[in-house]
Amino acid sequence: MAIATTTSPAHHEEHQDLRVKGLLAFLISESLMFGGFFATYLFFRGSNEVWPPEGTEVELLLPTINTIILVSSSFVIHFGDTAIKRNDVRGMRKWYIITAIMGAVFLLGQAYEYMTLGYGLTTNIFSNCFYLMTGFHGLHVFVGLLLILGVLWRSRRPGHYSATKHTGIEMAEIYWHFVDIIWIILFTLLYVLTKF
Repeated sequence: MAIATTTSPAHHEEHQDLRVKGLLAFLISESLMFGGFFATYLFFRGSNEVWPPEGTEVELLLPTINTIILVSSSFVIHFGDTAIKRNDVRGMRKWYIITAIMGAVFLLGQAYEYMTLGYGLTTNIFSNCFYLMTGFHGLHVFVGLLLILGVLWRSRRPGHYSATKHTGIEMAEIYWHFVDIIWIILFTLLYVLTKF
């Protein structure tokens, strides 16, 4: 004898809400970790008369281009979310593919910057903070790319995402916005303020 099990729309909606709440709790914990990095960096910056120390010059051109790419990708990923809410799976895929490409370009730009900086992780306290914070952020961008690729992979199945069923898409977007916000703070601290 088979027992039919059905999930009510209210139960499904509650399950989706718990996933989003779980993601938000995770992002809050990540914010606290980055907050610790920011506080440590500001402490060291305030404790040294010369910042950054000699031999660790920071260039602005490539990081500024990278910042424009990453921040713009937040708008692009939102277009994907808007598309799925109109039941446009193809449009969502298009915007998510563009976002993934922009994220990959950002990471390649960051790798190129690392190879051309002329100083390493252990050169001084500035370089240590620099590599730790930008590297940890780069890891988050990579995870975001995996989430986006996961959404694209799952979207191959007909009906997996729709105007009424798109929690995975929204979660990837929320995570990507988080990555962008953290980068704006990092860019300001590590690049812009070191010039003043």
